Amino acid sequence: QVQFVESGGGLVQPGGSLTLSCIASGFRLNYYTIGWSRQAPGKEHEGVACISSEDGSTHYLGSVEDRFTISRNNAKNAIYLQMTSLQPNDTGVYYCAAGKADYCSGNGANGMDYWGEGIPVTVSS
Repeated sequence: QVQFVESGGGLVQPGGSLTLSCIASGFRLNYYTIGWSRQAPGKEHEGVACISSEDGSTHYLGSVEDRFTISRNNAKNAIYLQMTSLQPNDTGVYYCAAGKADYCSGNGANGMDYWGEGIPVTVSS
């Protein structure tokens, strides 16, 4: 059974940092394209970051490119998203995902086969 366990979300003040973790079970992440996406209240779901399985290239939403870092640890079967300089418009539910396609689409929002349940991130003073 494919499953993701997400952790690391919560409430943080503007300018703060969080690291999201996503541990997969039921399959090996090694050969999958992986990504993080989010959905803010009243807004569309959007891709945030992605790593292509083809060449390991990373792809970011423009507004997070200098602040967020996506990474993977194949030994731990895990995906991470380090978030710094968080802003109120980063608030939303964040989802990890994995896809069999060897390329990123929509910065990780499209073409994925397996999804986490989502973890809330709130940036507020």
